[in-house]
Amino acid sequence: MSELTDRSTPAEVQLLVDSPDVLRPLLRLAMPVLVEQLLNFLVVISDTALAGRFLAQEHVAAMTMIAYVMWLIPVLFATVGIGATALIARFYGARDFLMAQRVANQAMLLGMGFCVGIFTVLWLWTEELLVLLRLDLSTVPLVVRYLEFILPILPAVMLLQVGPACLRGAGDTLSGMVAMAVVNVVNIVASWGLVLGWFGPSWGWDGLALGTALGHLVGAAIILILLVRGRMGLYLRWNQMKPDAHLIRRLLHVGVPGGMDMLAIVLCHLWYLAIINSLGAVVTAAHGVAVRIESLSYLPGSAFQVAAGTLAGQYLGAGRPDRAQRSALVACAVGGGVMTAAGVIFFLFAEPLVRLLVSAEKVAEIQTAYPLLKIVAFGTAPLAVTMILSGALRGAGDTRWPFAIGMIGMIGVRIPLAHLAVFHYGWGVQGAWWAMVVDLWVRCALVSARFWQGGWKRIKI
Repeated sequence: MSELTDRSTPAEVQLLVDSPDVLRPLLRLAMPVLVEQLLNFLVVISDTALAGRFLAQEHVAAMTMIAYVMWLIPVLFATVGIGATALIARFYGARDFLMAQRVANQAMLLGMGFCVGIFTVLWLWTEELLVLLRLDLSTVPLVVRYLEFILPILPAVMLLQVGPACLRGAGDTLSGMVAMAVVNVVNIVASWGLVLGWFGPSWGWDGLALGTALGHLVGAAIILILLVRGRMGLYLRWNQMKPDAHLIRRLLHVGVPGGMDMLAIVLCHLWYLAIINSLGAVVTAAHGVAVRIESLSYLPGSAFQVAAGTLAGQYLGAGRPDRAQRSALVACAVGGGVMTAAGVIFFLFAEPLVRLLVSAEKVAEIQTAYPLLKIVAFGTAPLAVTMILSGALRGAGDTRWPFAIGMIGMIGVRIPLAHLAVFHYGWGVQGAWWAMVVDLWVRCALVSARFWQGGWKRIKI
């Protein structure tokens, strides 16, 4: 591969907008992401099973909190990743590959700045934040200890978020899948080996954390090598990492609303979790188990969300808003159908699914968790529509509406209803989960209205 010296198309790039239909490029983008998400799911399930079968109840509750933290940290880099994907997709659609490469380099520079800020906040105030979230005091030291392994590798986490986001804008979802496959294989093998003592004395809880850190380091090295050598016409070069105020402003103009949207959603989820944590460690553990299983239904939604966003950006860059809209609708049909089927499975096989992750003697966790899967079965269809259409809007650069809709759903619907259900009516964790389902239907209606209104097709970035 040779570096770009003009506006010609790189030899290794096959533009998605040149395809005669939308289904083929949609599947080409979505399938690697689906495999990547499936592998991520297997790691979450693996860690939960390790804690649930070989460690104590407080470790299971701590894994619930860790799952949210390991969701929060990558989302903090979403401000950079969303902006990079949208801009690079537009430039690729317009065949301006030199500008796309400059965006990729500025995104990496911005990502490193975010690393410094995230490290500082979490290093100084982790314990205070956990107490604020009403986490059972017996689990706080476990979460703090886990983060002592994760915080030093924040640059690796950033590379695994921002690097694949740049490549997705160029139409390459395969590289991210390969990197995450390696992350997950290393993570699973190292975690099980360290916890169960395959490599010497058992590391216990530390083994789970160290396995996660090792996986991220190896995966980040793969992304770094790909971008230094050049992939899809994108190269990392020191001489292009000198701060470019204009490009950074453009990245933040698109990325900040999208990143704030995702960050606010995570923070609201933590607020929601604080309500559930107030019900005790058993409920927190059961909630975490149900969330792990429920996350299986996110996989096709995440995959087609990425595909819809990339195609929306590239088609708009190529001056084809009609195909941008069609690609999003086809993504909803395919991804939404699969997610709805997952909801049916949750409803029919809730208890057997829970027993796969929790040992038989933990009767309280099993009995608390499996009704939650029956409840969330009613929310998988609206969740699919919300995820995929929001992805299309963000890919088009219309990041403010998903942010506003997310806030209406979480702060205006889910949190108040969960608070009433738990503290006023005494409906417990099941009441909180019904509040979540109502929120999903409200957001589905609002994001659908914005999509059909069509203003996202005229966004300038």
